Amino acid sequence: MGRSPCCEKAHMNKGAWTKEEDDRLVAYIKSHGEGCWRSLPKAAGLLRCGKSCRLRWINYLRPDLKRGNFTDEEDELIIKLHSLLGNKWSLIAGRLPGRTDNEIKNYWNTHIRRKLLSRGIDPATHRPLLGLPGSETSTISFAVEEAKRDESSRAEEAGKRKWRCPDLNLELSISPPPLEQEEALETEGLELCFRCRLGTKKSSECKCEGFLGLRNGMLDYRSLETN
Repeated sequence: MGRSPCCEKAHMNKGAWTKEEDDRLVAYIKSHGEGCWRSLPKAAGLLRCGKSCRLRWINYLRPDLKRGNFTDEEDELIIKLHSLLGNKWSLIAGRLPGRTDNEIKNYWNTHIRRKLLSRGIDPATHRPLLGLPGSETSTISFAVEEAKRDESSRAEEAGKRKWRCPDLNLELSISPPPLEQEEALETEGLELCFRCRLGTKKSSECKCEGFLGLRNGMLDYRSLETN
């Protein structure tokens, strides 16, 4: 069993409100408050439905209602709130003092939707919508920024490769040949020369002069004493 209607529809006035009805409704609410909307019309002497009285008061007669066109700040606030709350007009109206949910809903459908579409934004998802005016500009701008970042990254990587220090193997050492190789050198008449070059050559071919333990340009490492 459903809820019973708030009033008898047969004997109720319909259509536009008259100034006399508005004055009666305003005077009664100022004296007694809003109260119960089901019983208010009869107490105020109005042949109107309780729902009709409530909507008339909330949307047109409240003293705190904000009249006039929406400002640019209100437009941006509505867009931001709609992106967060969706079509919850009563919650959006609660954050815009003096504006009603019905007023904001109508304003959204007649003005703000067109504004968002002109910017290339989908009014439902608040995301760029391809194929609409303004969306191409956003896409091109985004692509240009991506290309610039990629070019900068490639240049930086090339610079790192250019100035990279090569790996060096510094574990080098020089030591006399082993005993077996030393005997073989003596047999062939060869000695180690550290002044002309590193390597072996015949004693007769070396023109180095002896100094500091070097004998005829040859290092006599056998005569050196190890400290």
